Amino acid sequence: MEIAELGQRIYRASHLTGEFTLRSGITATEYFDKYRFEADPVLLDAIAEAMAPLVPAGTEVLAGLEMGGIPVVTALGRHTGLPCAFVRKEAKTYGTCRLAEGAELAGRRVLVVEDVVSKGGQIVLSTKDLRALGADISQALCVIDRQLGGAETLAAEGIELISLMTAADFIS
Repeated sequence: MEIAELGQRIYRASHLTGEFTLRSGITATEYFDKYRFEADPVLLDAIAEAMAPLVPAGTEVLAGLEMGGIPVVTALGRHTGLPCAFVRKEAKTYGTCRLAEGAELAGRRVLVVEDVVSKGGQIVLSTKDLRALGADISQALCVIDRQLGGAETLAAEGIELISLMTAADFIS
């Protein structure tokens, strides 16, 4: 499937208009309800298939951020064969008491996977925590970069943002 066609499918499935407050605190009149494309198994699989070639060579683990990055990273793992880690916003206080479940991260080259990036704040926070656990992180991959400064925020933290699509791709 061509990227333009995939973009149209994502847009039709998830684009909303109205007034929305983003995680960054920004108010937006357009919103991509990521759960709408993540909950559609056929569309999610097509997204993961298109993202697979964007995974940098040498990546050893895909780390999906809670909550939206989890379905994306799981689908992407199917297409790349790479092991996945599921990253919480904070370590749980019971059971394993871990921040990241699944694949081991220490000493491995990890690609952070997210669904939609606005300012990049959660990637910055999670990357700091994952680096403290020994993960080698220099890149993050997302489905949609809203182009609200996320790439610049991440670059300041030594993280290159790779995106399948940007907000500009949806402007018709």
